[in-house]
Amino acid sequence: MISTVHGVLTDRSGENVILETGGGVGYEIVIPLGVHERLPAVGGQCRLYTELVVREDAWTLYGFDSVAERTVFRRLLMASGFGPRLAIALLSTLGPDRAVKSIQHRDVAALSTVSGIGKKKAERLILELHDRFKDVAVPTSSGAPPTADAALRALEALGYSTVEGSAAIRAVLEPGAEAETDLVIRRALQHLTSAKRGGSR
Repeated sequence: MISTVHGVLTDRSGENVILETGGGVGYEIVIPLGVHERLPAVGGQCRLYTELVVREDAWTLYGFDSVAERTVFRRLLMASGFGPRLAIALLSTLGPDRAVKSIQHRDVAALSTVSGIGKKKAERLILELHDRFKDVAVPTSSGAPPTADAALRALEALGYSTVEGSAAIRAVLEPGAEAETDLVIRRALQHLTSAKRGGSR
């Protein structure tokens, strides 16, 4: 099992990043939006705690910048009908802290804000996992939600899916630079509009 990957960040486009280790091996890793926001600029060093998910058609490596978030991801996969892509969408939208609290507090409304999780799936997730996080110490977020988190929720409110919104925000976020949420939303909307125009040609 590949438990951690430490190396130079050589690409951070879309929901995938590439880390190149000292031996020259580049690992393509799928990460949640919150992790993407906290990454260094391309060329910087970073370590990701990883989970390899093996399917018949693909081997996919998922990465997190804390052991706790990786543990939350693993527990989410224990729910029936809950695959890695949906788990990443949940972590991108709510973050690990809010995701765990929503399940523990049986907050169907919060879970249902995630694209792909309707009321029935949220209820099943709560039923199967509400007591599975007692041993997980997830850091508590303080203050206002991260820029990317707030921007994603705004885009979802405008009708964009979690996948579309996350990809657009990743495309316009500048590593290491702070930006107002409104500015990120405007840039993401411009990116989505341009992508739609380009795809219709």
